Amino acid sequence: MEREEIITKLEENGLEDIIELIEDAESGHLEELELVESIGLLYDETLNQAVISLLKSLGVEIIYVTDDEESDNNA
Repeated sequence: MEREEIITKLEENGLEDIIELIEDAESGHLEELELVESIGLLYDETLNQAVISLLKSLGVEIIYVTDDEESDNNA
């Protein structure tokens, strides 16, 4: 999926926060992103994988954490 197609789908779904992540990555302001692998960024698995692939191609390191690590950080 190309960048413009991803952006269009995100706009259609009102996911401006994800568009901001992509723009931050493009401008060099996002170097790494922590995700719970079982959750990801989006409910739509295809779009989720496309966004993660795009972020990786922009040099963002995706760091997968477990649910336990995530809940420890919020405690």
